[in-house]
Amino acid sequence: MKTIVISAVNLRKGGTLTILRNCLEYLSTLAQTGEYRIVALVHRKELALYPGIEYIEMPWTVGSWVKRLWCEYVTMLKISKRLAPVYLWFSLHDSTPHVHALKRAVYCHNPFPFYPWKWREIFLNYKIVCFAWFSKYIYRINIHRNDWVLVQQEWIRQAFVGMFRLQPERIIVTLPAASEAVRLSASGKASEYRFLFASYGDIHKNFETLCRAAQLLEQEIGTGKFKVVLTIGGTENRYTRWLYKRWGKVSSIEFAGFMDRNRLYDTYGQADCLVFPSRVETWGLPISEFAAFGKPMLLADLPYAHETAAGSPLTAFFPPTSPAELKELMKRLVQGDSSFLNPVPARNIAAPTARTWEETFRLMINDQ
Repeated sequence: MKTIVISAVNLRKGGTLTILRNCLEYLSTLAQTGEYRIVALVHRKELALYPGIEYIEMPWTVGSWVKRLWCEYVTMLKISKRLAPVYLWFSLHDSTPHVHALKRAVYCHNPFPFYPWKWREIFLNYKIVCFAWFSKYIYRINIHRNDWVLVQQEWIRQAFVGMFRLQPERIIVTLPAASEAVRLSASGKASEYRFLFASYGDIHKNFETLCRAAQLLEQEIGTGKFKVVLTIGGTENRYTRWLYKRWGKVSSIEFAGFMDRNRLYDTYGQADCLVFPSRVETWGLPISEFAAFGKPMLLADLPYAHETAAGSPLTAFFPPTSPAELKELMKRLVQGDSSFLNPVPARNIAAPTARTWEETFRLMINDQ
């Protein structure tokens, strides 16, 4: 049997854990054919337990960056020798470990090498600033030893070509699956125009631009005409506490807190417009989820948003650092003017691309 190793010791929650689960779910079916031996290096196997897969648990790696780097460049080398011969070693978390394998691949889902951080952000979330500075060097180590590099968007492929001098034909754009069917909310239409920003409270999400725009708009047209709903509560971390301290008393802003998937989709149904000001993303899932409703979207004028919104019918873009320009777009919508909204042209992404894990592994395994 050919041995495929998946290294994912740092994937424990959120979207990255979903990537691990979906990957192993497919590989479980591949393992049960008897042609492949699948070995998964994980934090805890209970996080993504599927039949037919051998697990090596490595919970100690999350203790510090020193432990993580030791794991990537020392421990995994020993494991690759023990499992030899390894047909494909596939790292699901950005870095390329030092291993022995016939084929190697890495999934790069961290956009922070391209994050334009600001000095004041060190005081609000120094970890993200350090990560943004550090991650481009982690990406660089061993990246040219990979047969395949996986990314989620074409703009990241082109950025990797420029930053790391990679061959574009060796970068697979793994497009997310189409959004699930729209579930309309049963609630009635609110009297006020409702804007929504669905995201968690990390500093790169740029909540402050939307909060400033909402404050400016309230000062200009008064209260009771619109509401901005944020899916943070204002207590999660230093950044969200700063946001709540600055704008928690603005009556047009609602710090609604975390929403599970059912509540989030109900909120999508009640909202009139999605605002997405994030300054860096690998995809921006709320954009594609909300686009299925066919309602207006105001998005940061950045490559990720243009790509994610491709095919959406009613969209406008704004500079993510300009609350004043965002305020003007919001005002026009509140006043019933949507003439500035336009469809975003659909895009044809150059090969190689994949929409499923089956397509992804077919590309990597069948490559000669």
